Amino acid sequence: MSEPERFDVTIPSETAAGQAVQERIIGLLESRSYPDRDVFGVRLALEEAIVNAIKHGNGFDPEKSVQISCEVDDERVLVTIEDQGEGFDPEDVPDPTAEENLERPSGRGIMLMKAFMTSVEYGAGGNRVRLTKIRGNGSGEED
Repeated sequence: MSEPERFDVTIPSETAAGQAVQERIIGLLESRSYPDRDVFGVRLALEEAIVNAIKHGNGFDPEKSVQISCEVDDERVLVTIEDQGEGFDPEDVPDPTAEENLERPSGRGIMLMKAFMTSVEYGAGGNRVRLTKIRGNGSGEED
């Protein structure tokens, strides 16, 4: 088993900067030959989490930044994304699958992250999310 790769980066509240970090993480997964299904799921979850931090957390405020920490080894990827916003309570986000919410756009990103990642945990302040993906596990599909 090779050594884990870790990095910490602070990006401005710009989606292009988030995209660059997302691609860096995906590159690490690909270099370790993660299954395509895992790479797809992590890409989707990262995009949701990073865009949420930039858009909802920081409100695209150029004075605010997003801190991203990543650790990838042969068995799992762990990414922590923290914005400088006021945070939120994930329990307050409406269930996007409930009949009354089907036409509303909110809540879908959180649902997707939970479907594709092994675990999604929010910090107490609601402005930090920790995404964990164990290789070949928790894809939201039955094998």
